[in-house]
Amino acid sequence: MKTRAVRLYGKKDLRMEEFDLPEIKDDEILVQVISDSICMSSYKAAILGEDHKRVPNDIAVNPIIIGHEMAGNIVQVGAKWESQFEVGQKFSMQPALNYKGSMDSPGYSYQFCGGAATYIIMPQEVMELGCLLSYEGEAYFNASLAEPMSCIIGAYHASYHTSMGSYEHRMGIVEGGKLAILAGAGPMGLGAIDYALHCDRKPSMIVVSDVDEKRLERAKAIFSVEDAKKDGIELIFANTRDMEDAPGYLRELTGGTGYDDVFVYAPVKPVVEQGDKILGRDGCLNFFAGPTDVNFSALTNFYNVHYGSTHTVGTTGGNTNDMIESLRMTEKNLINPAVMVTHIGGLDSAAEATLKLPDAPAGKKLIYTNIDMELTAIDEFEEKGKSNLHFAKLSEITNNNKGLWCAEAEKYLLENWGK
Repeated sequence: MKTRAVRLYGKKDLRMEEFDLPEIKDDEILVQVISDSICMSSYKAAILGEDHKRVPNDIAVNPIIIGHEMAGNIVQVGAKWESQFEVGQKFSMQPALNYKGSMDSPGYSYQFCGGAATYIIMPQEVMELGCLLSYEGEAYFNASLAEPMSCIIGAYHASYHTSMGSYEHRMGIVEGGKLAILAGAGPMGLGAIDYALHCDRKPSMIVVSDVDEKRLERAKAIFSVEDAKKDGIELIFANTRDMEDAPGYLRELTGGTGYDDVFVYAPVKPVVEQGDKILGRDGCLNFFAGPTDVNFSALTNFYNVHYGSTHTVGTTGGNTNDMIESLRMTEKNLINPAVMVTHIGGLDSAAEATLKLPDAPAGKKLIYTNIDMELTAIDEFEEKGKSNLHFAKLSEITNNNKGLWCAEAEKYLLENWGK
């Protein structure tokens, strides 16, 4: 079986190549990848190369396939797994294996398993750990985005609360509580808003702050304040860029009580400290954004820690249960991971897009691995449609869907691109 894939040979050395996959073993599964969204973690692996903890030292001679936010179809099932999986089944995958203490992970460590490819081989440990997940939804991209959505979901589950006189930690955000999402109008913040509005433990208030008015306007267009009100949730968007006392303003929105749950979506010292200042009694601050500075720190009010039981947690990803929750909610149309997507491209654009990820406009870059297509922002479809009928049609579809990527757009792309 021939495959085309983007492989890592060393620091900043990504190459798209065609090569032969070996025959699968009885404990392996051959799959066709349809979509793979690009994660900042792939950029870090590409920049660090063999110095990355998950990347093998011999990639110069045994390159690995990058990408771990994948979805597609099962093509061939090894004898060991025939009772659990079948040909034609749609799949997603949880890449955080932690197999027998190893840090090896698809997209970082395997020669024949990574999302930026047309066909790959799932190693037996993926199935053994229950990390090859069935998906019954319509659109492949939603299954690709189940991994980043699972990180968001995991953060909501990791937050916790206590009661005076008890040592028990109650996991999860406060149902009916007051929730703030700071720096929350970026792609992951939008996913966090979506989950908070539609999860089984809804807050009564969601305040989303950011300093970028354009991002906030897009968030408002996607999430209607009126629709949230119908579900009993007060949704407020706030631009804190020029506020003299942003913490005071945000706290005032709660009637002075402060927030039960605060999520910080940017590794920026003033934003973290702002989050600490707006916590209410027993308030939990979740530091979601991963800094690159190993010495990153911010001030915490320890008077409130002692007397107000405020506390901080940090999360970096979700687990398999979070992935399953994301997939099931997506299948039921309870959440829409498309809110994170801003760019669409083919496999030929994946290497450059990965290496330039920090410099590109914020938003998920979604790669369809079986086509060639320059990485294109959704809001550029209309202009490119003046000279390309396919972009014109994609513009029409997305404009009818609040400017968001969707199942109809994916179906049109897969059936018509290149024709």
